[in-house]
Amino acid sequence: MSSSSVNATSVILYPDSFGKAVAKNVLVVAVGITIVYINASLIHTFSRHQIFNTNPRYILFIHMVVNDMMQLILAISLFVISYTIKQLSVSICSVLVLVTLFTGENTPLNLACMAAECYIAICMPLRHAQIWTVKRTNWLIGLMWMTSLVSVLPDLFITLATKPLEFFHSRVFCVRETAFPNPLSIKKRDYTYYVYLVIVWIIIFYTYFKILFTAKTASKSSKKARNTILLHAVQVLLCTTTYAAPQLNQFILQTFPQNQTDSLFASFIIVQILPRSISPIIYGVRDNTMRKYLKRYLFCKVRTP
Repeated sequence: MSSSSVNATSVILYPDSFGKAVAKNVLVVAVGITIVYINASLIHTFSRHQIFNTNPRYILFIHMVVNDMMQLILAISLFVISYTIKQLSVSICSVLVLVTLFTGENTPLNLACMAAECYIAICMPLRHAQIWTVKRTNWLIGLMWMTSLVSVLPDLFITLATKPLEFFHSRVFCVRETAFPNPLSIKKRDYTYYVYLVIVWIIIFYTYFKILFTAKTASKSSKKARNTILLHAVQVLLCTTTYAAPQLNQFILQTFPQNQTDSLFASFIIVQILPRSISPIIYGVRDNTMRKYLKRYLFCKVRTP
């Protein structure tokens, strides 16, 4: 979101040529459509086969896929708007920003939960079925959304309390800083991100090293679980680029003043697009069971087993 915000401002200060602007938008939309198609195939695969929708591991995964797909669609939409409409009503922008923030904060929490599930499956295999049930998984997903709501909604309340109603009828570049401009919201955002990241990284490191030193480290399942958690760590690392995007983009503005739109476009791809493309690789390609069913829908082979 922050990456697209600075990119939108840069479009005005250092506008691209028409051809370059079209090329960037076509590339972003094409990549987005590809990722959304793969994610939609994953969701369809999950919904069609009981082997997935009764397994807590796949339930957590498909929640992350839906969550990331929502965020990707919104990020690309705001990117295109920054080159076309350029400004939106604050009331509409606020809704889009809130949904984007909800989904953005859900992703690292979801990854932490998936790492914990791997840990219990490997280190407590006899108790896994009792601890990690479908009902508890659904409750956990609900808790993620409640946590995100508690974290994000104060931005809206602060804005309502400090801005006149006319503010919500004005038109702005649709980014968090313009929809919720109060400095208190920005400070709260930073502290929330720090707390989230510390908690998530503690869970990632703890689960990885517990699996690493478990008595079953020689087993194939343990090795696969460690590799999966490492991929989760990479995904969390990419998610942290979203939190560091304001500082990153400010650095780009100062370092490359003559190539801002190109540099910020690369930042947008890294911050907003790349993290959403890893989930299909982790489960759509690495997971043997998901891959077997997924190939039928990706290539329009819809026969059932």
